[in-house]
Amino acid sequence: MTNTSDTSRKIPILPRLIMAVIAIAAAGLVLIYPDKAYLWVKAIHVIAVISWMAGLLYLPRLFVYHCAAEPGSHQSETFKIMENRLLKAIISPAMGLTWLAGLWLAWQSQAYLDGWFHVKFLAVILLSGVNGYFSKAVRLFSEDSNEKSARFWRLMNEVPTLLMVVIVIMVTIRPF
Repeated sequence: MTNTSDTSRKIPILPRLIMAVIAIAAAGLVLIYPDKAYLWVKAIHVIAVISWMAGLLYLPRLFVYHCAAEPGSHQSETFKIMENRLLKAIISPAMGLTWLAGLWLAWQSQAYLDGWFHVKFLAVILLSGVNGYFSKAVRLFSEDSNEKSARFWRLMNEVPTLLMVVIVIMVTIRPF
């Protein structure tokens, strides 16, 4: 059996470094090129959203496979490391950057005054709640305390997708 207490905490620095460089670059662009800042921050926001969604769509699939692994087995310990690293190195930084860039964009464009934005904002809050729920699941799996079935995690895998559909429709169609 592998000791995950040491290895699961070693989060690769590269994803965090990339997110930090992107955030610093965005801040620099806002100060240096204020006329182009909106488009750059928007691009960074989209990149962060894609990264966040990729993680939220992959993590419950890992949970599905983790359910089939015997607690304490090499396979289970490997899933613990994968889940922890995905959460801490990709999902959490991407969510933070998504929120920072998104709030700045809403403020700059005054989108917060529009009805479509309120629906989008609610969906993003719910997506953040799903993120929190998945974070708790990572902790429970790491403690071998998961009580949910593989079927449950297959269904939960669809929740981020449904919220993403609502968000994309609100942003692109702006129905109200």
